[in-house]
Amino acid sequence: MNTSWDCGLLMKQINDELQKNANNALRSQGMTIAQLDTLMELNRAPEGQCSLKELEQLLHVAQSTAAGIVARLEQKGFVQGFGDAADRRVKLVRITPAGIECVRAAQHHRDEVEEKLLSGLTETERDIFCALLKKVRDSL
Repeated sequence: MNTSWDCGLLMKQINDELQKNANNALRSQGMTIAQLDTLMELNRAPEGQCSLKELEQLLHVAQSTAAGIVARLEQKGFVQGFGDAADRRVKLVRITPAGIECVRAAQHHRDEVEEKLLSGLTETERDIFCALLKKVRDSL
């Protein structure tokens, strides 16, 4: 039995299921994972804002994709786009209070999903599991 293949397949299946559930939950709110990722990055950024160029890099997407995500989030009132006073060529994006609330709700939902995901493990097993996941991630 090839354990590497089994581990990789299990990780993929878990990821696929988590992603499917996240997409279904977000779809009912008219959101996408990319939009939520954008809000989360802005929420972590100093003063809740960064440039469109920084968002492209953080999200690992093309400029046109980042601009489209930001435009849709602006329409929903979750972000505000504006020009940099020092350099008008730079577009800045700031999360709004509505965007912050959306992130809070998503984090609450994520906590519930994680609790369900780990519900079959004891507290010690959870600690070991998370430590092992970090170790695997850091080895890549």
